[in-house]
Amino acid sequence: MERKEMLLIALIALLLLTTAVQAIQLVALSSNSVAIGGSKSVSVATGASPAVSAPSSLDNLPSMVGGC
Repeated sequence: MERKEMLLIALIALLLLTTAVQAIQLVALSSNSVAIGGSKSVSVATGASPAVSAPSSLDNLPSMVGGC
């Protein structure tokens, strides 16, 4: 095979590998709990109600960044 064909095959294989890794990560993210910061675990709501609670460190964010 020519060098261009080998390079094209290698690039396609790399793209397929990247796609497979992203698919695995997407499946892992669709589980019911997501680790935040390595130590906390937050339950994710799956369904029609998008109820998301912010961590307590975000409560005073406007004062930390000089906002209102």
